[in-house]
Amino acid sequence: MPTRDDLGPSPDYILVRNGGLCRNRVRHYYGLGSATRKTSTYVPDPNAIEIANPGEIPDGYELKWLLNLHAIDTRGVVDKQGCTECRCDLYNVTVDEYGRALEPGYKGGQDCCYDKTQCRLRNGFEDGNRTRTLYLKYTVRWVEWDSSVFLPAKVYILDVTDSWEPSEGSTGDVQEHFCHVEYDVKPCKTNGDGCVDVKKKSLMMPFNGYIVYGVAHQHAGGIGAALYREDGEGICSSMPKYGNRHEPGDEAGYIVGMSSCYPEPVKVTYGETVTLEFNYSNVVGHTGVMGLFYILVAQQLPEPESSLEAHAKNVSFLALLAVTVVVLIAAVVYRRQNREDSYQSLST
Repeated sequence: MPTRDDLGPSPDYILVRNGGLCRNRVRHYYGLGSATRKTSTYVPDPNAIEIANPGEIPDGYELKWLLNLHAIDTRGVVDKQGCTECRCDLYNVTVDEYGRALEPGYKGGQDCCYDKTQCRLRNGFEDGNRTRTLYLKYTVRWVEWDSSVFLPAKVYILDVTDSWEPSEGSTGDVQEHFCHVEYDVKPCKTNGDGCVDVKKKSLMMPFNGYIVYGVAHQHAGGIGAALYREDGEGICSSMPKYGNRHEPGDEAGYIVGMSSCYPEPVKVTYGETVTLEFNYSNVVGHTGVMGLFYILVAQQLPEPESSLEAHAKNVSFLALLAVTVVVLIAAVVYRRQNREDSYQSLST
């Protein structure tokens, strides 16, 4: 069970983490921002993500889903990009949401745009009647588990900000990893097509299995990401799609989708080194960007005749209007039974 520091004051929750290496901070199953609507999350036949296996739920607990939304109101602000990148000077904050002083040199990111903070508004912007009701719609489709048809697949999230480095005696175990989750992109000194910030990280894989799905998560300014072996053999490339207009799902300046990979199953062995590469345009600088790679790993391959055409897994979300930037985090928790349906704030 996680400690109180992990999950807040109540010890009655057990957060079910993804299988990735950075479980200290990157603990969710699924999380996307404005790219949600046009990013495919279909799980390829006959693989499936198993949820609510009675044999895995501790006695006295019940399974619950946690949905955490982060919305940024950009109406009337002085700098939309700066606001969506959570620049601290625009939010006029010097402490994080827990009242702790920001680290020296911290210019922007999730520690500066927490609940009830407001990005700086233009002079004269009328904010007397700013309350607005917005709705988020999401659909989850599932079928009852049938082990004669489905092959279990597990979610792994890899982070390019992982601080792990190989060393003598290192095993690559999760205790050796710490992820910063976000990072800054400094502007280049000369303008032009060569202004690209490249960040790479090589990690030892914590599993034996077959990669059957992959997709990257980037913020505005992102120009693509890749996952490849030590010898350069590509596993997955994920490219952003930017919006061009002002309609939901096609908001100009925002990433409205990331291309997903459905490769022929790629075998990966425990301890094998795989490299993440994330590219951002740095014609201008960026704060609080991310470089996450989501992969789905099957433990075994299907028999040749196995087919499950009718039981696709799909999660779809209805994106909100461009005036609001939304980041959605989905996680799974085991909760003690016979408690009120209220939740402590869980940090993901």
